[in-house]
Amino acid sequence: QVQLVESGGGLVQPGGSLRLSCTASGSIFSIYAMGWYRQAPGKQRELVARITRGGSINYADSVKGRFTIFRDNAKNTVYLQMNTLKPEDTAVYYCNTEFVNGDDYWGQGTQVTVSS
Repeated sequence: QVQLVESGGGLVQPGGSLRLSCTASGSIFSIYAMGWYRQAPGKQRELVARITRGGSINYADSVKGRFTIFRDNAKNTVYLQMNTLKPEDTAVYYCNTEFVNGDDYWGQGTQVTVSS
C-alpha cells in the first residue's frame, strides 16, 4: 500500500503564491512518476504538472511559466510551486503517483482558492 499526504493549500489573493507538497510512504520502491492534477467545480480533473523519476517534466499550457514542479527523491516528496496565481487556478489539487507496474495512487486533495 501507498499513502500520499498533501499539504500547502489555502486561500490566496490573485498574484500570490503557494507551495504544495506531497509525501509518499509505504511500498514506494518502484515509483515512476509523481504529479499534480486539479479539479474545479463542474469540470473534469486535469493534469497540472508531472515529473518522472528521470526528471522529465510536463506542464499544462495554462500554468507554464507560473508553476514549477520539483521533487526530493530522498524524502519521496514532490512539490508544486505556484506563482502569479489567478482565480481560474481555484480547484482541489490532487497528488498522483505512478508506478512502473502501471498502478497509481491519489492523495486526498487540497483546496486552493484564489480570490480577493
